[in-house]
Amino acid sequence: MRDAYHEELDSIGEGLVEMARLVGSAIGRATTAILDSDLKLAESVIAGDQKVDDLQHDLEARAIALLARQQPVATDLRIVVTSLRMSADLERSGDLAQHVAKLARLRFPERAVPHDLHATILEMGQLAQRLMAKAAEVIITKDVDLALQLEQDDDAMDLLHRTLFQHLMDDRWKHGIETAVDVTLLGRYYERYADHAVSVANRVVYLVTGEHADGGQTTPVAEEA
Repeated sequence: MRDAYHEELDSIGEGLVEMARLVGSAIGRATTAILDSDLKLAESVIAGDQKVDDLQHDLEARAIALLARQQPVATDLRIVVTSLRMSADLERSGDLAQHVAKLARLRFPERAVPHDLHATILEMGQLAQRLMAKAAEVIITKDVDLALQLEQDDDAMDLLHRTLFQHLMDDRWKHGIETAVDVTLLGRYYERYADHAVSVANRVVYLVTGEHADGGQTTPVAEEA
């Protein structure tokens, strides 16, 4: 019975890794769709988000069932509760990738991103994908040092986000209000996606250490009974 219980805990972890890989792929493909005005690719990202949602619902159901059947305490309780929170972060990341794809679909056959911002959005998309790949690795390895690195990686996304706003506020902006709104939304989607990847990594820190990560540091919290 105990072996089956731990196998179920391991299975939940594997589901989280699969979710991370799916939403990582989604943000990469959504970025290509928005930059290339690729309607077919955008539609595939939008449709694919259902698989992420289904995984999240399945993980939630299994975690709640474990809580009800096994009534875990201490470390096991932390695993179950933290897994629930990570699955919510990952599900939201999938939604944000879908938002990027929906914007590509909305503006098709035009391109939502002007040529002079193409490189910045491409870099944001690539960075988002790398952040989520690293978050997946953190889930697998439980590497606290790697998890804390994501905070520093997120600083690069924040810098790119500010770069977009500098373009928008420049008196030489010539792409109109609609495009300005699109770019503002895109910047927010990527910035929030990165935040969720960092949140996943920080939750692993808590899972391993019982301490909350805070700006690259860890803060002790009381151990569960």
